Amino acid sequence: MFNSLSEKLDKALHVLKGHGSITEINVAETLKEVRRALLDADVNYKIAKEFTNNVKEKALGQNVLTTLQPGQLMVKIVKDELTELMGGDAEGINLSGNPSVILMSGLQGSGKTTFSGKLAKHLKTKKSKTPMLVACDVYRPAAVDQLHIVGEQVGAEVYSEIGNNDPVAIAKAGIEKAKSSGCDVVIIDTAGRLAVDKEMMTEIANIHKAITPQETLFVVDSMTGQDAVNTAKAFNDILNFDGVILTKLDGDTRGGAAISIKSVVDKPIKFIGTGEKMEAIDVFYPARMADRILGMGDVVSLVERAQEQFDENEARKIQKKIAKNQFGFDDFLSQIQQIKKMGNMKDLMGMIPGMGKVMKDIDIDDDAFKHIEAIIHSMTPKERSNPSLINASRKKRIGTGSGTSVQEVNKLMKQFNQMSKMMKMMQGGKGKAMMQMMKNMPR
Repeated sequence: MFNSLSEKLDKALHVLKGHGSITEINVAETLKEVRRALLDADVNYKIAKEFTNNVKEKALGQNVLTTLQPGQLMVKIVKDELTELMGGDAEGINLSGNPSVILMSGLQGSGKTTFSGKLAKHLKTKKSKTPMLVACDVYRPAAVDQLHIVGEQVGAEVYSEIGNNDPVAIAKAGIEKAKSSGCDVVIIDTAGRLAVDKEMMTEIANIHKAITPQETLFVVDSMTGQDAVNTAKAFNDILNFDGVILTKLDGDTRGGAAISIKSVVDKPIKFIGTGEKMEAIDVFYPARMADRILGMGDVVSLVERAQEQFDENEARKIQKKIAKNQFGFDDFLSQIQQIKKMGNMKDLMGMIPGMGKVMKDIDIDDDAFKHIEAIIHSMTPKERSNPSLINASRKKRIGTGSGTSVQEVNKLMKQFNQMSKMMKMMQGGKGKAMMQMMKNMPR
């Protein structure tokens, strides 16, 4: 996420690190590189120029010239300006209606249907809502089927009318169905086109007028760069939407859309899609995103994700097992499952301050745990619960059964033993204090 931009901004800001104070000359030099980095990331030229002018103004004002750490100061000013540029504060979603109607709009291929499912799952798990998905894309082959599959994945009811080609009628009927089914949120998935055209705009405007949604969201593929901003402007002129959703931020995106879109349409980015899984959805926090762009990580989001997967009862069971030396590979496997639920591994590593740089050229497969799981699954239930039973001949059988080698089995055994020892050490006062801290952290 924003790897290229992060790298270039880091180089630009590095110019100041060797200087004892901020001067007009070294600020101009730094900001020239910052502007270049933003333009390379596909940020609109006017916005990039405005941005660097604001930074310059702040850097040369407020008795800053004598500062001892100009590099750090400049990073702070750039971070504050980036946060402001991307919207300042996080914006929530309006769920005031009964049912709350959310209209999804955007071009074909932007990820509307998938994101409709992600949003349904998010509202279901985080807001305790009962969502219904309504299929109003009557043109794209298999669009209705796709929404039904997505609905099944997230456990949400889907309303569709096969043979009906009137999306306005389907949207109205879907809302009525939601009322009678006890669903309190209706997410309407609409048709897109490959490019903005009059027909599509008229159709989405008619749906919008007929159902008067509480929330109209514009879904945009962040990898389309500046085109995304232009499309957002065209849609906003017709719909006057409430917020933007940026999808595919896990790709090697230049990130210009995220930075520019708020300034152009004056509408907040509300959510981001960070992967293919249905859990890969995050509320957009401009300050946290600015931290990540500048390579400072995002510890708050990491802790939040960990909290979501933190099962207190499970933790207690494991604690007891460790105390009795009964921690086995089945418990190890359940820990891995919890980590996997937190999201893409490379993305998680990028949330740790300083790790973004370290990980930039390292490709972490989403199936990084695959061979570990294969080894554990090749063990007998007895071996999993009592690892000390695993001798040389058993290791050979486990290696063959999992498609790995004895060396890899040994490596896993070693990691497991180290982890068990560490967990044993964490028992008692330290471990309990840590659990309590996790539990009491503000959500």
